[in-house]
Amino acid sequence: MQENVDIQRKHRITINLGFMKKDMVFTLSFLLALASCFVQMPRLEYINLNVMVSLFNLMIAIKALEELKVLDKFAISILNKSKNSRTVSSILIILCFVSSMFVTNDVALLTFVPLTVIINKKTGISLGETIILQTIAANIGSSLTPMGNPQNLFLFSHYAIKPLDFFVTVLFISAVGIGMLILFTLKLPKSELEVELPTIKIANRKEAWIWAILLAVIIASIFGLISHALSFFLTVMSAIILNRQLLLKIDYMLLVTFISFFILIGNLSSLQAVHTVVSAGLEDSTSVFFSSIVLSQLVSNVPASILLANFTADWQPLLLGVNVGGLGTIIASLASVISYKLFIQTKPQESKKYLVKFSIYNIAFLIILAGFQFAIFLI
Repeated sequence: MQENVDIQRKHRITINLGFMKKDMVFTLSFLLALASCFVQMPRLEYINLNVMVSLFNLMIAIKALEELKVLDKFAISILNKSKNSRTVSSILIILCFVSSMFVTNDVALLTFVPLTVIINKKTGISLGETIILQTIAANIGSSLTPMGNPQNLFLFSHYAIKPLDFFVTVLFISAVGIGMLILFTLKLPKSELEVELPTIKIANRKEAWIWAILLAVIIASIFGLISHALSFFLTVMSAIILNRQLLLKIDYMLLVTFISFFILIGNLSSLQAVHTVVSAGLEDSTSVFFSSIVLSQLVSNVPASILLANFTADWQPLLLGVNVGGLGTIIASLASVISYKLFIQTKPQESKKYLVKFSIYNIAFLIILAGFQFAIFLI
């Protein structure tokens, strides 16, 4: 009898540990937020409700379009017209760049990296380099729009940034990034091939159009053209009417992770010691820019943006810093971790080789983009 009890206890422990390991970012942020509550009482005002609503709406709409295979159909129809390996890789990289502006960098990679793996098996394109450049493309492309990545969404709402001011701020550094991507892509191997991928049919074109229109409505709410409450109502009602399962399939752990970040950083920001230390390091635009880059390398750019936003009103260098800071280390952007996991599932024996090449490429992009922006600060 005692043996059965011990076995059941071990089984429960294994399940709990497995849940914790499933998403370490969620687990760590939640535990740290919980621990911070014993030091400082949290406040509801710490949580940016507009960001949470926008993130929820985007997740629902994007999940719907993903299940309807809209992006897959578009990608495959283009790839079937490709005639050499470099063109195929280039298209896959461009798809990540463009789609990340509208469906976030992590969704772009979750959609197109698996497609890259499939194409690699059929054509032998350079898998590691293509995925690395796809990751960089997604991180750079997502920096061009407020809804492209979580940190942009937060900063856009937190500072009530005007759309034109946002685009003017990020346009130059993104253009330099595009130029670098083109140069790196031109160095990819080039061999003749014929790509014949099976045609994908959208199961329900009517639903696809509805969700596409709804995505436009959600983007309009992010830009302040309509209320967040209206976009939330339309999103939830559409999900209930068209596909209730969508409400169960989105990543609620990501939403809880964001709430945990808000609580943790809100509590820390209220401590005088933390306030004094961080404020002292944010004296001017240059210090804000480089502080956000360095912090992003250590804790990733989403928590870095939430933390530093509490200590500076200088949003331009912060916005630039956390976006450039998404390059560099593998943990600087959570999207980079996603593509790494997808790669090692296919080629686990090449994980070290991938990380070395990933680091070389990303550090090169980081140094050059940061250098260009620093030169602008000096002018």
